[in-house]
Amino acid sequence: MLHLAVLHSRKLCVYSVSGTLGNVEHGNQYQMKLIYEHNLQRTACNMTYGSFGGVKGRDLICIQSIDGMLMVFEQESYAFGRFLPGFLLPGPLAYSSRTDSFITVSSCRQVESYKYQVLAFATDADKRQETEQQKLGSGKRLVVDWTLNIGEQALDICIVSFNQSASSVFVLGERNFFCLKDNGQIRFMKKLDWSPSCFLPYCSVSEGTINTLIGNHNNMLHIFQDVTLKWATQLPHIPVAVRVGCLHDLKGVIVTLSDDGHLQCSYLGTDPSLFQAPNVESRELNYDELDVEMKELQKIIKDVNKSQGVWPMTEREDDLNVSVVVSSNFDSVSQATDVEVGTDLVPSVTVKVTLQNTVVLQKVKLSVCVQPPLELTCDQFTFEFMTPDLTKTVSFSVYLKRSYTPSELEGNAVVSYSRPTDRNPDGIPRVIQCKFRLPLKLICLPGQPSKTASHKITIDTNKSPVSLLSLFPGFASQSDDDQVNVMGFHFLGGSRVTLLASKTSQRYRIQSEQFEDLWLITSELILRLQEYFEKQGVKDFACSFSGSMPLQEYFELIDDHFELRINGEKLEELLSERAVQFRAIQRRLLTRFKDKTPAPLQHLDTLLDGTYKQVIALADAVEENQGSLFQSFTRLKSATHLVILLIGLWQKLSADQIAILEAAFLPLQEDTQELGWEETVDAAISHLLKTCLSKSSKEQALNLNSQLNIPKDTSQLKKHITLLCDRLAKGGRLCLSTDAAAPQTMVMPGGCTTIPESDLEERSVEQDSTELFTNHRHLTAETSRPEVSPLQGVSE
Repeated sequence: MLHLAVLHSRKLCVYSVSGTLGNVEHGNQYQMKLIYEHNLQRTACNMTYGSFGGVKGRDLICIQSIDGMLMVFEQESYAFGRFLPGFLLPGPLAYSSRTDSFITVSSCRQVESYKYQVLAFATDADKRQETEQQKLGSGKRLVVDWTLNIGEQALDICIVSFNQSASSVFVLGERNFFCLKDNGQIRFMKKLDWSPSCFLPYCSVSEGTINTLIGNHNNMLHIFQDVTLKWATQLPHIPVAVRVGCLHDLKGVIVTLSDDGHLQCSYLGTDPSLFQAPNVESRELNYDELDVEMKELQKIIKDVNKSQGVWPMTEREDDLNVSVVVSSNFDSVSQATDVEVGTDLVPSVTVKVTLQNTVVLQKVKLSVCVQPPLELTCDQFTFEFMTPDLTKTVSFSVYLKRSYTPSELEGNAVVSYSRPTDRNPDGIPRVIQCKFRLPLKLICLPGQPSKTASHKITIDTNKSPVSLLSLFPGFASQSDDDQVNVMGFHFLGGSRVTLLASKTSQRYRIQSEQFEDLWLITSELILRLQEYFEKQGVKDFACSFSGSMPLQEYFELIDDHFELRINGEKLEELLSERAVQFRAIQRRLLTRFKDKTPAPLQHLDTLLDGTYKQVIALADAVEENQGSLFQSFTRLKSATHLVILLIGLWQKLSADQIAILEAAFLPLQEDTQELGWEETVDAAISHLLKTCLSKSSKEQALNLNSQLNIPKDTSQLKKHITLLCDRLAKGGRLCLSTDAAAPQTMVMPGGCTTIPESDLEERSVEQDSTELFTNHRHLTAETSRPEVSPLQGVSE
């Protein structure tokens, strides 16, 4: 019969599990009934079960306590208890029915095996003090059967025996994976390059081999056949337990458990296709019959497409309509919690998402995403649309959580669902998304304008200036006529931005102490100007940028971000060294404590305490650096958005060309040590310079690096960004067509020559830049300066 044993810290409970067939769609029903329980006198750590001593027809249970006592229970009765010799900390415990022995890993980093018969005939646990005084030849001392020094603590032990392979003892260490024979000899071992979290050996289809699933703390699941890595897959969580089962006649389902209690059932691979096409008899082809058959098949396909087919037609009305409404007013009671912003009250704004279906839909899930440090009160919703023409509305609030400015105010609502059809009852998976824009006042307050600032940009327009009061009605601090052309903004993170509108010319100036803070106000200004003139019926409104490209300020942010990445690598290496030192001191202390003739500690305890404090301090430094890196990446994204906007206004790029720039400069949503922004953007820009912006077939023959590794410095990246702007200034255009890779002759404005990329030609950059800006329509007297750079010769 099926029973379930549950081990608590001070109690062992055994339940019987019985099932009854269900008569409704909910399925079968299962019931658990308590059979008996044992109240433990000692705190339990783990347990194992089996037919100890060769008993037939029943299982005995062995519990290991925190202080090293093995307690054996025979159903409702307590059999005996034994203390493990030389015990310090409990390790994993397993029972081998083949050798009738218990296998564990002691604090000495040794795999130890104890025979059940030796345990049963040893001195009782109550006489432990007397046992230590007895002689070795008394026959009642608990002695180990065999030991194996593995040199590390073990996470788990598993004993397996399959038909095609001999019985093996698998031990998962902190850095190695061992397979042992029954007598303790090593069958094989595998050194792991990552920190494992759980493992499971299971039967292999190959003769004489065993497959093993090993999960690690990098959210990965590796599959080994003996010591050969056969497959690796990414998991959404760190697995702390893994099993393989059969669910709904689907064999080989991998079930993983996360540390916060989430179960995931995964399926590795696909079902094999056993269909084999029959041999076709060779005959002469009748093309007239083939034409008639083709027309009939096309008619059938056309008729099926008109009716309800396997795939939904694009001409049909949308299955689901998604609309997002952002409230114009703040919440009466702010929903902001655990904020790190310095102001007293952080406002929140309500966002309502409405879903309306036209047909029956299944598995409807809504996910909402905003750019950090903006935070949502709830970001996941689930719906059921069992009948057509239903309307579901959900509300949530958005607020600023941390004390810096987000890179975007756009949010995205993504809905995934399945639409069932006659040919596919399980449903066709589809995704629909709806973007929404959050108000500027959510992260910004009216502020005092400043006449001086470190960073300034000027936007030109082709229409007369608009009053800033009409563009930003919620940020007007004064209504006097002489102050209409100046407005101040104060971000909740602390920075300030000033916006000035020229009274005589068609220009707007944005200035701030921080370069990246210019982005949001500049973007809002252009959007609100476009909306204003659309309402006025003006269709030819356009913005332009004629100033010098602020690459130097942009490069400073790149260097700051890269420096934090390098600092993070150094801190992690130092933390790894201190952790190795800490474990080495622990091993020496353990040896001293276990020695029968104790030796002086020689300040090892002081060294251990100092190393522990260093490990904690370094871990805190790594966490602080990661927070600074995330904040720096957000600032870098804001500056990148601004540079892309200015390049687009400068060269009057189309929406498709700006999209290519955004894909090249903003490829990552999350910046990590393994794959960072610098190497990814450098590869993308190098590809553009090699294809659509190349000046010769020689450049197109250059091969990019196949591996993305963190660079030594940012000089190469900054050189490529400068070269990209130079090529665009000389008439180069961005495109992704197949013709872009072909050799092409660029038409340069005003007979400009190309800027070289090779090191041999770098000396002539200054002469080329002089020729470049001699023919530019924004020429000023600054072109006569001897050391002008290609992108600094243009001023207002």
